[in-house]
This record gives sequence, C-alpha cells and structure tokens, in this order.
Amino acid sequence: MTGRRARSPLQRVQRQSRELRAQVEALRAESAGAAVGQREALRQRCFQLQKLVDENTNTLRSLKKADEPAPVGNYDQRKEEEEKLLLKLSQQLQKFCHVLDKDNAATKDTVNKGSLKDSRREHKDKEEDEGADDNGESSEEEESEEADEEDGDNLDDPDVKECIAVGSFNAQQEGDLTFTVHNEDESQEESDGHIEVVDETADGTEIKKRTDSHWSAVRKAITESDTVEILAAMGVVPAGFRLSTLSQLLEEGNQFRASYFLQPKLTPSQLAFKDLVWDPEKNTICPIPTRVSLIVTLCSCKTIPLPASSIQVLSRHVRLCLFDGSRVLSNIHTVRATWQPKNPQTWTFSARVTGISPSLLDGDCFVRSNSLSSDIGLLFELGITYIRNSTGERQELSCGWAFQKLFTSDGMPVPSKLYELPLNGGTPYERGIEVDPSLSRRGSGVLHQLISLRKQPVLVVKLRSLSTQSKDIMNLLPETLIGSMCCIHLLIFYRQILGDALLRDRINMQSAELICNPILATFPQLTDQPDLMDALRSAWVDRERTLKRSEKRDREFLKSVFIQVYHNSAFPLLRSTLLPSYKWADEESEASRWRVIADFLRKSRDNDGALQSLLSPENTQTAFDISELAYDFLGETRKNSPTV
Repeated sequence: MTGRRARSPLQRVQRQSRELRAQVEALRAESAGAAVGQREALRQRCFQLQKLVDENTNTLRSLKKADEPAPVGNYDQRKEEEEKLLLKLSQQLQKFCHVLDKDNAATKDTVNKGSLKDSRREHKDKEEDEGADDNGESSEEEESEEADEEDGDNLDDPDVKECIAVGSFNAQQEGDLTFTVHNEDESQEESDGHIEVVDETADGTEIKKRTDSHWSAVRKAITESDTVEILAAMGVVPAGFRLSTLSQLLEEGNQFRASYFLQPKLTPSQLAFKDLVWDPEKNTICPIPTRVSLIVTLCSCKTIPLPASSIQVLSRHVRLCLFDGSRVLSNIHTVRATWQPKNPQTWTFSARVTGISPSLLDGDCFVRSNSLSSDIGLLFELGITYIRNSTGERQELSCGWAFQKLFTSDGMPVPSKLYELPLNGGTPYERGIEVDPSLSRRGSGVLHQLISLRKQPVLVVKLRSLSTQSKDIMNLLPETLIGSMCCIHLLIFYRQILGDALLRDRINMQSAELICNPILATFPQLTDQPDLMDALRSAWVDRERTLKRSEKRDREFLKSVFIQVYHNSAFPLLRSTLLPSYKWADEESEASRWRVIADFLRKSRDNDGALQSLLSPENTQTAFDISELAYDFLGETRKNSPTV
C-alpha cells in the first residue's frame, strides 16, 4: 500500500488559507439573514477567524525555502501571493467586524433609549394626573416637547435603516445632504505607515515589521478605492479603473525614482562599487553590459474609455517599470500622452524629442537591468490625473495596465517587433478584471465577440534592439535604469563626472568624507523635475553648436564645457525663489515655471553666463544650504537590497 505523501510547510499554510476563506464566506452568508440577537455570536466568530488568519500569516512569514522537503519552483513568488491572499482576507474580516460592532452599538443604544422613553412617559403621566386641576398653561409646550422626543427616537427605531457612507459628499442640488466621513482605514495607515503585522510568529519567534513602501502602496491602491467605487457607481468612470499603483509608489519616497537609481550601487560586501568601475587605460569609467538593454517606443493607446464630463482630465500618461509579476525592479518612468479633441480615445506619443520639446513627451525610452529573474518584463500602467468639478478633489487613476515579458520560456530575449498589448483592469496584482466590463455585456454571438474584441483598449509598443555603438554608449549608465532617450547624453556626463570624483580624484579610497561638487550634489534632483532637465538639455544644445569638430572628440574638454553649462543653467534655477514649486499635471504651475526658465536661459545666453543674472537684484536665491555643494556618496549609494 502506497503511503500518502506528506504536505510541505507551504502547502499546509495554503490549505489552511483555503479553509479559512471558506469559513469567512460561510460567515458572511449566514450574517445576511441573521436576527439582531445573533449578531453578538457572529461578532465573536469574526474575531476568532481574524485570530486564525493572523496565526496563519505569521506561520507563513516564518517559513524558509530550506524547510521544504523537495524543491519548489517560484517559492518566493508563491509565498508573496499567499501573503496577499491572507492580507485581503484579514481586511475583509476587519471591515465585517467593524460593521457588526456598529450594529451592536446601535442596538444597545436603541434599547437604552427605549427604556428611558418609557420612564419619561411614566413620569409625565404621573405629573399630568397630579396637575389635572391646574390651569393647563403648559400643555401646548409639553405636547411640542413630546413630539420632538418622538422625532428623535425615530432615529434609533430598528425599522429605520442605518447607512454607512463610503466617502464624503458635498451637496450639489436642493435636497442633498452634505456629510464628511472619517475613514478608519486612512487613520490607521497614517498611524502605522506600513502594513500592520504582529511581533511574533505562531511559535513565539520574534519577527521584524515590514516597513517597505512597496507593499504599503499596493495595499492602499487595492483597499482604499472608495472614491473610485463611488465614481464607477455614478457612471463617471468604468468599473475597471483603480487608484494608480505606480503613482502611489512614487509618492512614498525616492525608492522608485530615477534619482535613486542614478547613484552608484555597492557590492554585497559594501567595500566597492558594483556598477561604477574605473578603466585606467582609457582614463574613464568602464562600460558595464547588462542582461536587459533595449529601447522601448510607446506608439499609441487605442480605444481608451472616456471618463464622464463631471471630471476634468489634467494629464494622460503612461508609467512604466521593470516588473517580475510580484515586485518593481527599477525606477518608475513617466511619459505624457497627447490626444486630439476629435478622437480623445486615442493617445499618441512623440517618436523622437528634439530641440525645446519637453522630454516628458519622449516616447523613446531606454531600458537597462541586470536582474536574473526569468519572469522579468515591462509593466505599463495607463493613467489619468483628474480634478472633480463638483468637489475640487484631485486624484490619479489607472485606466488599465499591460505586461510584456522580455524573455521566452527557454531564456531567449523576445523578438524586437511591434506589440499590441491588451489592457487589463484593476491593479497589476489583480487578474481577470476588464477595463470596461460593459463592453462584453452588450450582446452575444460570434459577430458581437469580434466587434467587442475590436473595442477593447490596447497599448501599442515597439521593442528595439541596440546597435553595437548604441549599446557601448548605454553601457556607461547604471546597470538598472529607465529613462528618456533624449536625455541619455546628460546622464552619461553625470556618470563620467561621478567616476572622476569617486574613482580617479579621491586620494584615499577608504575615505568617506564629503565631496565638494555641485553637480554630484544636485544633478539627480533634475530627474524629478523634467522641465529643469529640459533647461539643461536646451542650454547644452546651444553650447554644443559653437564647438569645433576636434573639441567634440575631446572627452575631457567636453566634460569641462558641460560643467560650465550646468553652472549657468540648471544649478542656479534649482535655488531660485522666482521658480514655483514643481507640481505634477498643474498647467498653471508648469507654464509659470517655463516662463521663469526661458527668461533665465535667455539672459544667461545673452550675457555669456549666469553671473550677471545672479547678481541682479531682480533675482533672489533661497538660503544657502551645504547640501547644494556637498556630495555624501556613502549616504547616497544604493545598498545591495533585494527589494529592487
């Protein structure tokens, strides 16, 4: 007789999760027809299930791949997916317990007020009997008070249904009620700052809390979508729209910004730089080949659903990054789309940005990565930034996402060609959700399916391999980075200057002292303010036109000229009080900033430098800070973190 094979630790956790999910579903079904007297028992079962879910989560987090009796493929990914399932289960229970708590509180309050009402009536009847022979002057007033009491008691009548609002609302027409809701999930998020976890596993082992911004942002995008649900219920946006996951990641710090990935990465020993190596023969940094090195061109987005006219769209854009199905593996790069009023469902991008055109419109993006993940690919999230006309609420929504793997199942790079990627609704961590489910519900039959298929939203992109010369140039960049092709030469100048300061000019390689270098201290800030990068790009183009052919071949001379251009353009603008703060998708702010930038560049060009403009009383700078000049490479370098 063959014995049944024992389940692995991970399989045991997965089985327990399935059983818990079934119990939660049974509890929810039972509560639908439960009487008032049964709610306390349901509440206790809810708390017990919450405890079991927490215990299973802690057990899962304590598991290690080495504990498995046999090799398990994609172990880390399976573990992450199981944790997301348990997290969702826990959130469902928390909300369910919260509703039961409110129901119990309302029931108790009704009983108490009912007793108080009977007592008052008894007392009132007694007073009426004792004062029946009085002149009755107060009878009218007493009747009025009694009517008020009854009106107030109706609010606690069990026949009057209690409503729980999912969002704040401003009255828009006569008869509407304005109300503001306190969101318990948001207040908890503010107090925690990360996903809530306990301090011990099921067997008492102490564990560390997860504080990475990645999963905090994902949880927020999945669970805190009350606003989107309201808009979808009102027919303002399709049901597949969500809060933007990648936008949430960008807001939670610099971990997914290009400024972070521009910094040199340390080796696991943290005693040397992994992606910044000196070539003594050529007297410059060594090119570093990477597993992923290509150009992706955003071509167009077709049949993107339109939001209703009650919201004003401020920006249409695509955010892209490297992704393995579970984690973001690079910076998040943003490209803004253009559209025509006569065809607003089609978004287009600039194939090649030149001259003074904004780099934010550049559809040509370079992609680099040395990740060994077999599932690595490009994640595209289409988004709109909008403002709601009635409330002034400003938000960014995802209009769908697409994923393009970069390697085939046998490990070969996917072909360089045009790809038409169907868009998915929901977040990148949800599956099987349509962007606009109403399109597939409008009929049946083969003909309808063909028509419906043509109406589904798609993203058209082109993957291009690099020539040997282009690859040599791109290999001077960090090993992980996504950016605009029109800015690649500026990034390479920065990397060469960085290599000079850290590898060539430092007298003692063990020294961790601050380095006085304005470019190294401030250049990464330009990647978060595209219009300042455009200012530098424009100033460099003007200066490069004046150079001789022999000067353009002299690398050291070019670096010295670039340093001058930087000091006469982007560096002073960074600290100018005339320049408004950078605000994403704010037309007025963007126009004001560009007027200041264009005026400064013109004066700098006319006066052969920025000195005269800087000394003018018309221009003022913010108070001096040592961070403008001091580069702390030990504080800025990227550790060998598994997160990215």
